[in-house]
Parts: sequence; C-alpha cells; structure tokens
Amino acid sequence: MKNISELKNCFGCGVCVKACPVKIISLEENHDGFYQPIIHEPDKCISCGLCLKVCSFCNDNEFPTEADVDAYAAWSNDEKVRQWCSSGGVGFEIGRQLINEGYDAVGVRYDVNKVRAEHFIAASVEDFMPSVGSKYIPSSTVDAFTKIDLKSKYLITGTPCQIASFRRLIRHFRVEDNFILLDFFCHGVPSLKLWDAYISEVVKKIGPIKFVSWRNKSTGLRDSWNVNTDLSETPSESIDWHESYNLAINGEKNFLSSRLSQGDLFFEFFLGNVCLNECCYNCPFKMIKSGADIRIGDLWGKSYDSDTKGVSALLALTERGKQIVSEINGTCTLEMHPLEIVTEGQMGHSPNKPWVRRSILNSLVKNNKIPVGLMKIWRFSKLPQRIFSKIKRILYK
Repeated sequence: MKNISELKNCFGCGVCVKACPVKIISLEENHDGFYQPIIHEPDKCISCGLCLKVCSFCNDNEFPTEADVDAYAAWSNDEKVRQWCSSGGVGFEIGRQLINEGYDAVGVRYDVNKVRAEHFIAASVEDFMPSVGSKYIPSSTVDAFTKIDLKSKYLITGTPCQIASFRRLIRHFRVEDNFILLDFFCHGVPSLKLWDAYISEVVKKIGPIKFVSWRNKSTGLRDSWNVNTDLSETPSESIDWHESYNLAINGEKNFLSSRLSQGDLFFEFFLGNVCLNECCYNCPFKMIKSGADIRIGDLWGKSYDSDTKGVSALLALTERGKQIVSEINGTCTLEMHPLEIVTEGQMGHSPNKPWVRRSILNSLVKNNKIPVGLMKIWRFSKLPQRIFSKIKRILYK
C-alpha cells in the first residue's frame, strides 16, 4: 500500500489525517507518549499516496535563504497583551489583525479536562485568547485541521513540522493564497508521559486543577520558567479560562508556581532534552529553515537583555509574511535588525540525545512517576561539562 503505515518516529503533525480522502487515518498517542498516525481498515486504502505527499517527515522541504528574510525585534503596543504573552505578544497581534480582516485563526489551547494541548479554530479575538502563552507539550491537530475548509481564509499556527506539512497540503490543493502560516523557534516536544507524571504530582498537592499556564509573567520575565496551576475549590467548579488568566496577570490569585530555580523537574527535563520526540534529535527546521510565512519566538540576545516586559523575535520569511508584518506596524513596535541579532540565542542545530533518555521514558511509561533517582545520576554525569562551561563564561566575559 502506498501510505504512511510504515513511518516510525515521525513528527506526528496530523496533516495526513486531514489529507486522506477515505478517512482511514487517525492520530493517536504511542507507547512513549508522542502522537503518531494510525491507519484503520487498511483494506480501504486506495493507494493515492496523498498522505505521503503532504508529509514533511518523509520529503525534502523548501526553505528561504538569508536574503529572503526580514528580521525584527518586536512587541505589542498593548501593555496588557505584552503581559499576557510569553515574550512580546506579536503572535497574538498577528492573530487579532487577521481575524479583523475576516480570517479564522487556528491556535493552540490547553484543555484541563483532557489534560492535553489541542489546536482549535477561533472566529473572534475573544475566542483566540486561550492561544496566548507557550504550551510545552505536543498538541493534537486533528479536531481543528479536519474542520478547516480549504476554500476559506485561515491563519494557522503550529510547530515548524506541523506547518511544513500543512504547507505541502495547501500547495497540493493550490489554495496557498487562502492561508497565512506561522510557526516558532522550537526547542522540541517532550513526551506526554512526562506531563502526565508531572501533573499527577501537582494534583496530589493542590487538588483538581482548572487552569495551567506555562511561562506566565506573574513572577517577572526573568523568572518566568514556571508552570502556574490554579486549583478548583470543588471538582465540579466550572472552568473560566479568561477569569483565571486575568486574575493571574493582575496578581489577584494565588497559584502553585513551580519554578526551575526551585527544582522544577518538568522544565529541567524539557531544557535538558531528556525525553523529547525521537525526531527532535534530528530536526530539519532550525533557525530560518521554515515552511511558514512568519516565524516568531523569544528574543534572547544581548541587545534587549535589559528589557523586562518581553520582546519577540520576528522573521518575515515570504512576501505574504512581509505584507502581514507591515499591517501590524501600527499595533506593534518593530525594530529591524540583522538576522544574527534577532536569532541570537536560538538553537542552531538539533539537541543532543542524552544517554539516559530511554531509561527515563521506560520509567515514565511504567510508573507514571518522574524518576528523580535517574535524574540525579544524569546530573552528576554532566557535572564536568557544567564546570567547564562556567569557567569558559568567566574567562570570556
């Protein structure tokens, strides 16, 4: 059969589910906690090969050159938006601009009932609000992608691999003019087994959760590597995302805030690349290698190191992208810079795979518990490297 049934350790973008004309593909979590496509009723496959044609995992991808790219430091002029978002709020402003122009916006929200991140379609700015902020777990695209009408206008936001496959889909059907594609500088996606183990420990401490926010600025930009969780007073209490987020930003609500500086294991696993998807260790989408019109992220460089409100790195990668960036010039501050300034601090290559990865994943799958003992062994093994890096920073300061 000419289909994706033989793919292993793919991106799990879910675009093949959207593409399949006979609707026999689903996206499911595999043993290690990552999404993968599954073909049901393979005898119904018509061998059209469309699922393979739209797959950015098994095809070469086209990327812009440095000469094609306009690079900016950017932030929303709306102080509230800038405070809501993980960096400068430019992604939200792009969504707001396009919604006002008649587009629907496809973003990612966290569903506390499913304990999962998911893509969703927003037709209004109010509906688009749950997309603000980072989500450091894999997102399921299927519900949103399958509802997209290729003849209508959409902003699609996602990881670079999700967007690269979606580009192949709309190019195949010759509807690229209907879509604006936005991705971000991606570190990688960790196993959902890590998130399940982490959140189960949080629930033990505070009870049922009604709101989760990664990298909320309520503790300040420079100390924003935390996961904020809001507990419900009763398990049946209704969930009001907007209320929880607004109260968090205004400092009117107390949250369990697990900070990296206090030993937050979720972010230690994430930033340490300990249990990322297998394909993340060979990622083809670093720096300007993107199938999107626009790429955004945190601007980590020294030029804006003193800014405490958040600054976005913004790359306009196509002519469509440059047009959209020009349209937000009134709602955002845009400062053009050489590419190396805007991308300073971003990962220029794929992360290294730690030797302890397989053992940690096996422990998460088997015990649904973060293996603290294994992490201590891994930390100890990295001690010489950390000492060397610290000495190097001191010498070259």
